[in-house]
Amino acid sequence: MSTLFAETLRKLRTERGLSQKQLGKQLFVYHSTVARWENGSRLPDAAMIPRLAKCLDVDANTLFHLAANSDEIPNIIIVDDNEVILAHGLSVLGEVIPDAAITGFTGSVEVIEYAKMNRVSLAVLDIELGTSSGLELCHRLLEINPCTNIVFLTAYADYSLDAWKTEASGFMLKPMTPESVKEQMKKLRYPFWTGGTDE
Repeated sequence: MSTLFAETLRKLRTERGLSQKQLGKQLFVYHSTVARWENGSRLPDAAMIPRLAKCLDVDANTLFHLAANSDEIPNIIIVDDNEVILAHGLSVLGEVIPDAAITGFTGSVEVIEYAKMNRVSLAVLDIELGTSSGLELCHRLLEINPCTNIVFLTAYADYSLDAWKTEASGFMLKPMTPESVKEQMKKLRYPFWTGGTDE
C-alpha cells in the first residue's frame, strides 16, 4: 500500500493531538480501521477521504494525491475465456495504465492463486467464464482482498443489474476501449496511481 499516505496521515493526526480512537470516532469508523490506514495495509475509500480531510483540516486533494500515488506497482488482472478478447484487453489496459503489472487469465483457478500471492489493485472480469461465473470470482477476490477494484466486462448489457449487486466499481461493454477504461478509472472505490495521463 502507500507508505507515504500512511506516514502523512499519522503525522497529521498526531499534530492535531488526536488518538486513533478519537479520529475514528469523528469519522464513525473503528480505531482499528484508522490503524490499518496508518500501517499501510489499507487505504480509505474515495468517499472517506473528504471526511478525513475535514477532520484533519487539510485539503482533500492532498490526501487524494497521496492515496493515488502508491509506492508499489499496481497489479492488474483481466480474466476472459476468449483468448482474442483477452489479448485485446491486455493491449488496451497497457496503453491506459502503462506503469502497472498487467496479467491475463482464461480461468478462475489460476486467478485465485495469483490473488492470494499478490495484492490485486484492479480486476477486470468477464461475467461468463465458460462453466464458471465472473460474479462468483468477484466474491472470491473480495474475500481475499476487500480493497480490490472490480470492473466487469461483458458483451451483454443485461448482465449489468447482476453486476451492480456485487461490490464492483464499474461495468464495461465489449470491446474494451481506452476511453471506457479511462472512464472506469475515475470511478474506482480504491484509487491508485495509473502512470497515465488525465486526458
